[in-house]
Amino acid sequence: MFATKHDDPNGSLGWGERLSYGVGGFSFNMINGIIGSFLTIYFTSAVGLNAGIIATILAVSKVFDGISDLVMGRIVDKTHHKMGKARIWLLRMCIPFAVTTMLLFFVPQNWPSLAQYIYVFLMYNIVNAVCLTGVLVPFYSLVALETANPYERGLLGNIQQIFQTLGNVVVNSTFVVLLGKFTSSTETLYTQRGFTLTMLVYCAVMVIVCLFCVFNTKERVKEVEKKEISEEEKQKNKENFGVTVKALLKNQYWLLLTLGNFVVFTIIIFYAMGTVFYSQYVLYDMGQYAMLSNAISIAQFAIMFVTPIMMKKISKEKIYTFGMLVMAIGFLGSAMFTSHGILLVSNVLKGLGVGLCGGMALGMVADSVTYGKLKTGVDTVGMGNAGISAAQKIGLGLGQAIFGWVLAGAGLNAALDAQGLPQPESVSIAIKFLYGWVPAIMAGAMFVIMLLFYHCERDIQRLEQNAA
Repeated sequence: MFATKHDDPNGSLGWGERLSYGVGGFSFNMINGIIGSFLTIYFTSAVGLNAGIIATILAVSKVFDGISDLVMGRIVDKTHHKMGKARIWLLRMCIPFAVTTMLLFFVPQNWPSLAQYIYVFLMYNIVNAVCLTGVLVPFYSLVALETANPYERGLLGNIQQIFQTLGNVVVNSTFVVLLGKFTSSTETLYTQRGFTLTMLVYCAVMVIVCLFCVFNTKERVKEVEKKEISEEEKQKNKENFGVTVKALLKNQYWLLLTLGNFVVFTIIIFYAMGTVFYSQYVLYDMGQYAMLSNAISIAQFAIMFVTPIMMKKISKEKIYTFGMLVMAIGFLGSAMFTSHGILLVSNVLKGLGVGLCGGMALGMVADSVTYGKLKTGVDTVGMGNAGISAAQKIGLGLGQAIFGWVLAGAGLNAALDAQGLPQPESVSIAIKFLYGWVPAIMAGAMFVIMLLFYHCERDIQRLEQNAA
């Protein structure tokens, strides 16, 4: 209906198809955002599971999640279907993703604790390592399959990021409200009934929007037939793999960006989870959650329209470094103050900082790969981007685990929530530390490291001049 009519891979796309692709990011990021922000508090407060054990399960599971990305990428490459390589997997996987996500938020209440933990481990890995990977890898691959036009690919990526942020805003504004409407208790929002009915709404929306994306986009870039690879070529590819890894490990700017991405995504999960727990156990008012979360998301959304203008006057690495400083100041405000006005301003600064770093990251990765190629003669574009992606996943998984371990060590007791009783003061102290001081220290340290040691664009110019 909205897919651009022509089949020219280098032609321009219509806005109907561009927006149809973008809303796919909106749908998947809604569910991903809920899992990142609310899954732990569901397990601890609605089900009554131990936060430390849950944190360990989530951390261990990230190993499978990382492997599954490589497997799904291979599956997409090997797919031959009349709908193409990517859209058919979105069609096949969106309903299983919805169903398994519902089951993840439906831990059987009458099962023994050990059986519940096994259920959580299995369902979390099915949702993340199988179903979420099964939609996200094809969805991101669709950019390269819809068009070969560099401008269109860049535009689709930017539109997708905007819709992803809108997905966060929608979840921030509506999730707690729906929990309140569907809860079966007057003492707590966190009931099985509340989560089940709320997730039913979001999963239904996700499936509808995903199908809209599938049937309003078109894959125009056709694969080139490949000759059978000989044993000699296979051995050469293995040797090239080792050469690529060594070249990356010698590339100081790629290593710094890998560290930077790990830091940013660890911080992201800290504030995504932290805002929920901070509102619940520090402010004792979940009505503040939407305001605090949207302050970050809207600021991040707004800065996306400014960074392209900034890049015309300021280098990407300076914008990225400045973003780390802005983030550090924002988290420092959350660490030192609890007044609503200062918290709001602090979260705006966090969002601006994350937006500045996120907007520059992909371009800086490309620059670091260019630097490495000029220095060593080895093109590391594929492995370079895969390594950055792995750092992001490790940051998200480890951040989620650390949050759970610290809460468990601080004495978080889910039984107190069920009785409407406050948690120990040590819990609120731990949450303040994780929500403010830890991200502030991480972002501040990364700011200093980037300021002192990251000069990639300067060194690219020097190497190009020497080569000339």
